[in-house]
Amino acid sequence: QVQLVESVGGLVQAGDSLRLSCAASGRIVSAPIMGWFRQAPGKDYEFVAAINWGGRTTDYADSVKGRFTISRDNDKDEVYLQMNSLKPEDAAVYACAAKAYYRNLKIATDYDFWGQGTQVIVSS
Repeated sequence: QVQLVESVGGLVQAGDSLRLSCAASGRIVSAPIMGWFRQAPGKDYEFVAAINWGGRTTDYADSVKGRFTISRDNDKDEVYLQMNSLKPEDAAVYACAAKAYYRNLKIATDYDFWGQGTQVIVSS
């Protein structure tokens, strides 16, 4: 089992930056691939970004490329999502997730473990 806990999100203005973190505990080696998803009201979970165990391979949704950066610190068992130039359409509940293999990254149901999620509100 892997437990994931996201940091508190927040209310920001359009154009601002915000960094989310996700603390992992438990049998992390069983699910070393980490991803971030987001869910806006009335919508399905949307893939945001993913990172492999070593941190050198990342993938992003087209909608966040160039604005968001995913990173990890394996010494601290934490994964981060740096969000810059936030837009109102980025507002959502953001959740981190973990899985065993670096494939099917955009498929939410392919992830084995999930955090509770944290709210990000972006005002225009």
